[in-house]
Amino acid sequence: MRTKTLAKKIARFALGRKAHDVTVMDLRKLTDMTDFFVICSADSDVQVKAVADAIAEGTDSIGISAWHSEGLTHRQWVLLDYVDVVVHVFHKEVRKFYALEKLWGDAKIEVIEDAVVKKASAPRSRSTKRK
Repeated sequence: MRTKTLAKKIARFALGRKAHDVTVMDLRKLTDMTDFFVICSADSDVQVKAVADAIAEGTDSIGISAWHSEGLTHRQWVLLDYVDVVVHVFHKEVRKFYALEKLWGDAKIEVIEDAVVKKASAPRSRSTKRK
């Protein structure tokens, strides 16, 4: 599986647990450390763990396991390392503090949104016909 495809799948797994501000950062031209970061936020420490668990379960279901993980005990910043894709699940206040998007400001950033949310927020067209 291509690393970009994996990064987007991971983003979808995060959205499945109501993570927000989900972004995929393309680091391929900036570093040899990894190809992509997937960064997302959660509103509580319980949700941070739920999002991280959903990602781990989702990737396990497609035959890919994290090489390394950390932060599951403190639940403020969970890191899941899939070597070519590194996932950061942040408590929203911790994400603001570390500001990885600013630190890696030269990376291409793609915001991943839930298609269901997009459809629900799309304006409805009104018919101008009168009966």
